[in-house]
Amino acid sequence: MRVVIAEDNVLLSSGLELLLSTRGFDVAAIAQDGPGFIAAVAEHRPDITIVDVRLPPTFRDEGIHAALQARREHPGLPVLVLSQYVEQQYAGELISDARGGVGYLLKDRVSRVSAFIDALRQVAAGGTVMDPEVITQLLARHAHDPIAGLTPREREVLALMAEGKDNTTIAARLVITENAVHKHIGNIFAKLGLSPADSGHRRVLAVLTYLSTQ
Repeated sequence: MRVVIAEDNVLLSSGLELLLSTRGFDVAAIAQDGPGFIAAVAEHRPDITIVDVRLPPTFRDEGIHAALQARREHPGLPVLVLSQYVEQQYAGELISDARGGVGYLLKDRVSRVSAFIDALRQVAAGGTVMDPEVITQLLARHAHDPIAGLTPREREVLALMAEGKDNTTIAARLVITENAVHKHIGNIFAKLGLSPADSGHRRVLAVLTYLSTQ
């Protein structure tokens, strides 16, 4: 399995390369900044990428910006963010992509090599892996809004949203109109306290709220 890594810390990137090579992965390239990562992805077409959030030159959010750009240029590109930080806005944008193949783990909370390798393989296979702390931070603003306030039909709609179903599929599954689905989703957003200011992240935040209660 071919891997491209975006990590500016030489000790960490070298450690990852050694670890992965002993587990059957082929580390095709290690980039130290966003443009280098995007170029490496285009050149090597990896099966999985590992990206730090903060890369040169400003060490703010260059890494996750690069991951999002790479996903736009190569739809479905598996991305595992491995960072010390939760960049809430862009983390929400990354995991809101219904195509899957995304993960977000915190470096300080990866306690077992086997769990990290399992997460890497799951993301490469199109799955989604999230550190619970990432979910907690993404939902912090909405923790007081319980799923219990939803009607049974709204719960059904939200459960299908959590499965990655679009509005057309939800309507067909529940034998209702797409307009009805749209209204139910609007009610879900309102009851969970997800205002229009949350923009396109409302759907993923609603799904994460649902998943955190299961």
